[in-house]
Amino acid sequence: MASASGLLVIERILRDRRGIWDQVVEDRQLTKLTGQMLVSSVVALACYGAVLGSFHSVLMALTSAVKLPLLFLVTLAICLPTLYLFNLVFGARLSIRQSLALVMVALTVTAMLALAFAPISLFFLITAPDYNFFKLLNVAILTLSAVVGLRFLTGGMRVLNESGLLTPEKPAEAVVPMSPAPAGAAVASAPGTPAAVAAQAGNGAVTTVAPPAPVHAPPAPIQVPPGYVLHPVHQQLARPVKAPSTTPPSMTLLYVWILLFGFVGTQLAWTLRPFFGSPGKPFSLYRDIDGNFYAEIFRTLSHLF
Repeated sequence: MASASGLLVIERILRDRRGIWDQVVEDRQLTKLTGQMLVSSVVALACYGAVLGSFHSVLMALTSAVKLPLLFLVTLAICLPTLYLFNLVFGARLSIRQSLALVMVALTVTAMLALAFAPISLFFLITAPDYNFFKLLNVAILTLSAVVGLRFLTGGMRVLNESGLLTPEKPAEAVVPMSPAPAGAAVASAPGTPAAVAAQAGNGAVTTVAPPAPVHAPPAPIQVPPGYVLHPVHQQLARPVKAPSTTPPSMTLLYVWILLFGFVGTQLAWTLRPFFGSPGKPFSLYRDIDGNFYAEIFRTLSHLF
């Protein structure tokens, strides 16, 4: 599929996600792809930030249109080195360009999904302009959008795991050359093997070459006649054997990194507030750093209910 440009890159991500992951695996034109996703994410988050700030004033809408993209990009800049170093420590062979493209896919999905919710947020702003309800509604929208975006991130990491980029590269096995048998020597077949095959060399010597050992087919499943029940021991033997897990440590640490990304993002959002603008208070670019994001959410819930 041809690469999309601008805001239409989200259509390619949603329709051809396997092609996106293959492009990341092959490290092919990732600079262009990352630039397209960056532009689309910034525009989408700016539009949604303007809806948030419009609850207070036009000036707050313009400020939030700048601060919301800044929130996501600064969080990404803080947490991306940790993800990259996690991969290096456990032997993954991802480049910094591949790691950035992978996370930018998740950020683009988050931003475009938030933009899709913008008309709903604007509708409630016009019909039910309650500050606490509007704040919780948009926190829920951004949380849902981030969860969907991070699911894309985990899906991409699984594809990279299947391609072998998350596991250390195995050293090449040494090939031991076979020395030719001396003239006139005969090679006997191993005991218990099928009949050997005799071949005559150019000098008249006859060598005997044993055929490869037969490959035994897996045993057929146990057929149980109607009305009969297998003995518990036979039931245990008839159960399929599960293949051992091949999940690399990089996948486990990805979930740790997602939690870290969430904590950094929420704390940074609290630092960059206000995004909505409290009613009855004048416009301000920043507020004093006191309390935390989670305490504010619980306080808002108590006022709403």
